[in-house]
Amino acid sequence: MIDLQKLTEDVCAGKALTHEEGVALTQYPDKEALYEAADRIRTHFCGNNMDLCSITNAKSGRCSQNCKWCSQSAHHTTNIEEYDLIEKDRAVHEALESAKAGVHRHSLVTSGKAVSDKTLNSLLDIYKEIRQQSSINLCASMGLITKEQLQKLKAAGISHYHCNLETAPSFFPNVCTTHTIQDKIDVILAAQSLGMRVCSGGIIGMGETMEQRVELACALRDLNILSIPINILTPIEGTPLQNSNELTEEEILTTIAVFRFINPKANLRFAGGRLKIKTYQHKALHAGINSALTGNYLTTIGSNTADDIRDFTASGFTIER
Repeated sequence: MIDLQKLTEDVCAGKALTHEEGVALTQYPDKEALYEAADRIRTHFCGNNMDLCSITNAKSGRCSQNCKWCSQSAHHTTNIEEYDLIEKDRAVHEALESAKAGVHRHSLVTSGKAVSDKTLNSLLDIYKEIRQQSSINLCASMGLITKEQLQKLKAAGISHYHCNLETAPSFFPNVCTTHTIQDKIDVILAAQSLGMRVCSGGIIGMGETMEQRVELACALRDLNILSIPINILTPIEGTPLQNSNELTEEEILTTIAVFRFINPKANLRFAGGRLKIKTYQHKALHAGINSALTGNYLTTIGSNTADDIRDFTASGFTIER
């Protein structure tokens, strides 16, 4: 069995874990000790600061991609609101409300493989209005866009780009066949080459193994991702994953802890599916989490920002405005 204390000390000293060591951690029998060790690593590298972000669903549904988890895919029949582009006033209002609540970063998120230049220009108008009325940091999540489009975003003051790997490279073809994980990696590398920061994570609970979750954590580490949302699958009626089995508390907390061991300096972010773990959210916060997507998600209900700030503060975290 691995020496947990030595491995924790090695990570704090700057050692990068191998995939094999990560897998061994998932099998460590004393789970409470594992979570405590991950919390120690989080404290060592990140302190107690909590990073908050929020999103606006700026373009909803009718997506040409066949991602099995997604309610917005045109390949699936789901009961969601569909629209080509959000009204500018509504989008600006949502961003300003997030800024007032103390959220650090706000993103416009669009469905579809990518956005057209015409749509991008409309989105840039929204960003311009947000920047004129607040100092909130800005992010974008617009699919597999070109480097030229990324350059336009950066020139407009968008500092972060979001593009989830979604799952392990070895598992990705099981849940999407209309684009590849390499397509996603290419966008991430293009954004990084322009000096943009990248947010990228995935969804757990889609049928992947624990070993493949370790594979995803390593892939994100190798791409130098420092903002990693960990989504827990919410099975949506009408999607191919609607009957997926729910993950146990131990599976979720172990995944979070191992992600922290493999990505010690990253912001590990609560994201979709967090309502599933509300009863043990405090434990997750002390198993490696140090950031959160707050407010509503794309097509599912999220959490109230004021409640989040209260709960995170009660768990010992500081939210800097």
